[in-house]
Amino acid sequence: MADILLLADPTEIRTHTDGVALAVSFDRIAELRSWLHLAGLNTPDTLTAEHTGTTDDGRPWQVMYAYPTLHGWEIYAHAKEYTTGGDLDPTTIDRLAALAVA
Repeated sequence: MADILLLADPTEIRTHTDGVALAVSFDRIAELRSWLHLAGLNTPDTLTAEHTGTTDDGRPWQVMYAYPTLHGWEIYAHAKEYTTGGDLDPTTIDRLAALAVA
């Protein structure tokens, strides 16, 4: 667990009942990718998956899973973040900036 904590800032680390697997959650996909890179786990044989979707209320999300092995432990890493639907139009940006100044 020290490698995970020293190289990353996970939101949660849990052990599975089998005693050889850890579940690690991250707030951001970039954090998960960074940890995989810093730990040297972003090799071609590391199974990863990414998916996108929307919630029932229409908020878009993106999720990434990674399943590396670290010091004999099977890792189930996960990051999910809500994404925006794209950049705001210039008029909306100007109006929000004016509101923030007011």
